[in-house]
Amino acid sequence: SDDCAARLWRLPDMEEAINFGGSLKPSAVFQGSSGFRAVDHHWNKPLFVTAGIKVDVWDSTRNEPVNSFAWGTDSVYSCKFNPSETDVFATTASDRSICLYDLRMSSPLRKLIMQTKTNKIAWNPREAFNFTAASEDSCCYSYDMRKMDGATCIHKDHVSAVMDIDYSPTGREFVTGSYDRTIRIFKYNAGRSRDVYHTKRMQRVFSVCYSQDAAYVISGSDDTIIRLWKSDASSQHGQMLNREKHKQAHKNAVKKRFKHLPEISRIERHHHVPKQIHRASKLRTTMEQAARVKSQRRAAHSTPEAAAKAIKSARKKKIVAEME
Repeated sequence: SDDCAARLWRLPDMEEAINFGGSLKPSAVFQGSSGFRAVDHHWNKPLFVTAGIKVDVWDSTRNEPVNSFAWGTDSVYSCKFNPSETDVFATTASDRSICLYDLRMSSPLRKLIMQTKTNKIAWNPREAFNFTAASEDSCCYSYDMRKMDGATCIHKDHVSAVMDIDYSPTGREFVTGSYDRTIRIFKYNAGRSRDVYHTKRMQRVFSVCYSQDAAYVISGSDDTIIRLWKSDASSQHGQMLNREKHKQAHKNAVKKRFKHLPEISRIERHHHVPKQIHRASKLRTTMEQAARVKSQRRAAHSTPEAAAKAIKSARKKKIVAEME
């Protein structure tokens, strides 16, 4: 927090929660030299990371950081541990950078400078080297940390900055929350969203996460309301009869069998969205098409060397520099 302190809390068990009548006190308080903007705990060890002016690694049994990292940034906004390679974590900073760290090393691993600021990062829990970054340019970019010269996939559909992102425990999908007041669910290797959630009263979404059984999505928005959504809007929760299970399985099998037909695929892709988002999406498509035509015309009237430098793939042109 802004008081330069990080607090460690112990979650009460079920019996303590039922009989609880007062306020919880932190089990430990760690005082830093500057304010903290983000914190994340190690998956196995009693270690946690704080992000602020610099990145500090703390041991829960000590009052001072065991390690500190700094790479010429004004402020670090977020930090996230890798759930598979548990000693690796990533941060995003105000200089539009994505930085990778390893607790077993005394210096950062790699730094990626983007064209626009990255707000949050989420690691794929089933693929140890892959992570997805939520960007200020309304897109999400998936990367392989072993080869970061280009994105492995670009996920589009939002029309404003993506504020938060979280992977499903299965690693096959992730959810995003955006400044355009919508929540979208993407497959990990798909460029377009599978589903979109919105309401009339929901404002800008700043936080999203999956439940541990991957059945629900939780969102927090600017209207001070926490909402609970189904991760699959058409799924039926609760106890089901055998005939209901067979009926649902038959429907899914029929959809999978005929998904290549134009009518079926059109129905599956279609989503109702608010008018302002629909208009903004059409305007963004027009602008992207105009920029593409402009770059093609510029390349056609340039020398072959200049044309080769000017034309970059969409997966690489958002990267300004890569440092090790």
